[in-house]
Amino acid sequence: MLQIRDLIWGLLFIGCAAAIQVEITPRQGEISVGESKFFLCEVVGDAKDIDWYDPSGEKILPNRPDIFVNRGDETMSTLTIYHANVDSAGIYKCVAKNGDKEAQATVQVKIFQKITFASAPSPQEFNEGDDADIVCNVVSSPPPTIIWKHKGSKIQVDKDVRYKIMDNGHLQIRGIKKIDEGMYNCEARVMARGEIDFKMIKVVVNVLPTIRARLSEVNATADIGRSALLACDADGFPEPTVTWAHNNIVLETGDKYSLNEDGSELVIKDVKKVDEGDYTCIAKNKAGEKAEEVSLNVFVQPKITYLNNQTASEFDEQVTLTCEALGDPTPTISWSFENRVFTEGEQASWTRPDKYESLDRNIVVRSHARVSSLTLKNVVFTYAGYYLCIASNSIGQDSQHMYLEVRYAPKIQGQVTVYTWEGNAANISCEVEAHPGASVVWFRDGLQLPSANTTNMKIYNTQTVSYLEIKPESQNDFGSYNCTATNVMGTDSKEFLLIQAEVPSSPDIQQVEPFSSTAVVAFEEPDSMGGVPILKYKVEWRLPGQDWTGSEHNANDEMTTITIVGLKPETTYEVKMSAINGKGEGESSPARTFKTEPVQYSFTISAEIPTTIAATTMAIKGEPSAPVLEVKVQDRGNTLKVNWIKQDDGGSPIKHYLVRYKAVSILSKEKHVSDWKPEIRLPHNSEYVTLNGLDWNTEYEVYVVAENQQGKSEPAVISFRTATDPTTIPDAMDGGSGLGTGAIVGILIVVFFLLLVGVDVTCYFLNKCGLLMCIAVNFCGKAGPGAKNKDIEEGKAAFTKDESKEPIVEVRTEEEHTPNQGGGGPTEPNETTPLTEPDGKTVKDDNTKGQTEVKNTTDEVKTVPNEAPQTNGNESKA
Repeated sequence: MLQIRDLIWGLLFIGCAAAIQVEITPRQGEISVGESKFFLCEVVGDAKDIDWYDPSGEKILPNRPDIFVNRGDETMSTLTIYHANVDSAGIYKCVAKNGDKEAQATVQVKIFQKITFASAPSPQEFNEGDDADIVCNVVSSPPPTIIWKHKGSKIQVDKDVRYKIMDNGHLQIRGIKKIDEGMYNCEARVMARGEIDFKMIKVVVNVLPTIRARLSEVNATADIGRSALLACDADGFPEPTVTWAHNNIVLETGDKYSLNEDGSELVIKDVKKVDEGDYTCIAKNKAGEKAEEVSLNVFVQPKITYLNNQTASEFDEQVTLTCEALGDPTPTISWSFENRVFTEGEQASWTRPDKYESLDRNIVVRSHARVSSLTLKNVVFTYAGYYLCIASNSIGQDSQHMYLEVRYAPKIQGQVTVYTWEGNAANISCEVEAHPGASVVWFRDGLQLPSANTTNMKIYNTQTVSYLEIKPESQNDFGSYNCTATNVMGTDSKEFLLIQAEVPSSPDIQQVEPFSSTAVVAFEEPDSMGGVPILKYKVEWRLPGQDWTGSEHNANDEMTTITIVGLKPETTYEVKMSAINGKGEGESSPARTFKTEPVQYSFTISAEIPTTIAATTMAIKGEPSAPVLEVKVQDRGNTLKVNWIKQDDGGSPIKHYLVRYKAVSILSKEKHVSDWKPEIRLPHNSEYVTLNGLDWNTEYEVYVVAENQQGKSEPAVISFRTATDPTTIPDAMDGGSGLGTGAIVGILIVVFFLLLVGVDVTCYFLNKCGLLMCIAVNFCGKAGPGAKNKDIEEGKAAFTKDESKEPIVEVRTEEEHTPNQGGGGPTEPNETTPLTEPDGKTVKDDNTKGQTEVKNTTDEVKTVPNEAPQTNGNESKA
């Protein structure tokens, strides 16, 4: 079957055999920029030439790179446009020629631009606060319509003045914020073609760093091997990098500095004074940089740099000591000498009571910057010694000693008089202070000692003392001795006296305190010691007219009493005393008479009952009475002080006190007694004993016994309990459950009460009885189990009181008060018997208004107090 097209061409060929026909396929063309397309020019008829012409009318030659013409055969030619651009648009013409015959056809070529995102980078970054211009350059023909979207919604520029779509399609955000960060959709549309495309653009908002120094000023101390930490905290987006600079030099980790991982902390090692200054903390990111200054203040501990020893001679006009010190802050310098401190500007008197010299306003201290001077005027030998220079500031202090050497002539000191006796060696001490050291020589009567004729004398020398030892052989050895000391500065001499010692004078007996078998003699030491110390005291006593009995007691500085023992009660004695020194025994004091006390008696009376005769026995005892005890708790609860008060000593002085104690714990009403602790023996003048390290929360018994020569007293007994251990948990004390007896009894009572309530409730609901039932009947108006909710029984109606507080009215029938005529009692109404009037009518009970209507005039009306409600005899009783 022939195609319609072939048929048409056949007809045309037949009809127009001599004409040329040209047709271009397709008849029009639209080409997107960059695309390629061809057009077919078909000729009907005999054509010798087929040519193509561009929109400018120029013939298209075969060698053009962008447009290619190809003639396939005698009837067609192809025009191909490669990679079309906007310049390729226009009307292209195909011309067919054959001699003088010519035919042509044209085709309209339109070039259009598809939606193309020429420039829409992602991400696009902006600094917070800037006017952001989000770039989205779209090319198309015709120009597209641009729509911006954020977070899935179209940006409405008329609702938010911060947004603006520019003429070039860009989106402007005024004063962009961090919250504006995110994905933005740039959508382009060409309505003529229904073309649409979009581009997602990521917007990043960078935040300028903020920086804050943890401390704007850091203090450090130099030269002590310590480090200083400077720190700043930076924030921003993206995370800023932190660097440090000092004197415009960026610091890096090394021997001197170290930085932590994020650079926020700078450690300056082994701080020196040169490290002082400002350090800059710099935080930097894409949005910019910020800097913060941190000041490092380096303080220096005081250090004394100059202090030298000095030498002066006595009686020089003055000597100046100088001390220099470094430090920051500038140190204050002070001086001290033998516990006396001298400060700047001081000019003071200085009295040395332990020396011979008194100095008046002869010390001056002056300071300038870091130098201080101590000026000593009118130099004397007591100035010699170690002087301390102290440099101090707020960081610390330094101190050093210097020695002031004072050269002076000898100065002799020592006890001028020395006592001894023939045959007893004695030392005469010549104490010499001199600088430089002095040589010492002893003389007597102008002769240097020891001489050839003196064999009883020896000389011993030390650095500061020369001893002359003399053992007198006769009275001639007593007298004056000369000590002479000499050095390069001068000479000094002094006379010493060796004096014959005497025996001491008699002691002075002040008082005799007698007891039954002893006596205490109080005395004062002799007025004259004889020049040498007293060694012993001798006390003698006797019955009048008999020989003296005595005893000797070694003397000491605190001895003021001596006790005589072995005396008889109620006896008169005489007593005297004498003192003994190295020379011998002195004369005795005048005799003093005293009488001992009688022996103390105690009586024991025994009686037998029921007899009326009492037998009385008398026992003579010389033992002391038991002391009175008192316990005082000390600061620590397991330390106690037991005091006692002395009672009757039984006529003989107390020799000592014996103390024993033991622990007594009470468990299950039985006492568990521990062994006695070791006995403590205390002197006669003791008044207390302290017991340490006792067990916590434990009862103790303490026995105290007084003992004299006659024997021991009855023990004084006292008991006490130590405190609870403060480290013990109260609930766990005593190993118990923590519940006392009272608590247990209380729990049992509560349990028993609850059990009774349970039984009573059970009885109430099951049997209509019990305490609850009684309460319900009497106070709540509830009927008992035999009444079946009726208020009328045994011919009486009880009206309960209402809220008006009116008395209860009880109505009784006349029959109720009529004696029983027939020997039988009145008929008791049962549950079905109604209450009737005499005429047989039923009584109506109306309690609506709290009143009672009674029709029988013979009835008795009785008022019953509210406090005594009537109960029915048939009601249940609890």
